[in-house]
Amino acid sequence: MRHSQLRAFHHVARAGGFSSAAAALNMTQPSVSDQVKRLEQAHDVLLFHRDTRQVRLTDAGAALFRLTQEYFETEDRIGAFLDRNTAAVTGTLRIVADSALHVAEAIERFRTANPKVFVSIRTGNTAHILRMLRRYEAEVGVVADMAASGEFDSIDRGATPIVVIARKGVFADPARPLTFREVAQHPLVFREDGSRTRDSVLASAKAAGVSLRPAIEVEGREALREVVATGAGIGFISLAEFGGHPGLDQIPLAAPDLAMEQSIVVLRARRDVPVIRAFMKLF
Repeated sequence: MRHSQLRAFHHVARAGGFSSAAAALNMTQPSVSDQVKRLEQAHDVLLFHRDTRQVRLTDAGAALFRLTQEYFETEDRIGAFLDRNTAAVTGTLRIVADSALHVAEAIERFRTANPKVFVSIRTGNTAHILRMLRRYEAEVGVVADMAASGEFDSIDRGATPIVVIARKGVFADPARPLTFREVAQHPLVFREDGSRTRDSVLASAKAAGVSLRPAIEVEGREALREVVATGAGIGFISLAEFGGHPGLDQIPLAAPDLAMEQSIVVLRARRDVPVIRAFMKLF
């Protein structure tokens, strides 16, 4: 096994093809193909399914790719450590959040301090976010109600109440708190499984002796807001994520302790990656 063979494999896996990997490595496609073939032959393992239109990782290839992600990131960290007194932070910072609202101001400050870093933002529920962090598919996560874990480092960003959202006019007095029994009389729109907002609402309602069942299930906060705005049902959202909507009212719940704590989390094994360290210094 040679470093050049692992490097060729890693770039093919990351790019999803030999041509793209060759361009990234400034090599010819036959050279990249040869490096990967030599790696497979030396260890008697098939790393890619080579179809006519695409290249797909085998199970062994997917497992190796997870290792090479760690391997080449460690190599980059070693270089960054040796150059840390002179080098500016560069590269890509991938943030995945239940709502980008929770990090918008921090991203502005981060980009001002680190203009050479490209920032990408994706959204997802807590289960999806933690899975992406574990797979090295993101550097920073923003999650709700993060349980203590030796696997992650986290920074508490405070708590906000969970409220009901409904199309304007559904409730005559949007300022009056609703009980769970009142809520249960309406069609309910819930986020997908894995949403901490959903889990928290269901648990709080159960403690109050009320069983809530979704009439509609959607994926993502934006989809929830748009479906509720049609009048198809009412939903639940963290007040910090509401963000205003011309067709929606927010109504408090008669459950004052029902709130979502927001945390910024990173995989502990990666906390010294330069872009992660630079971002976490903002808090």
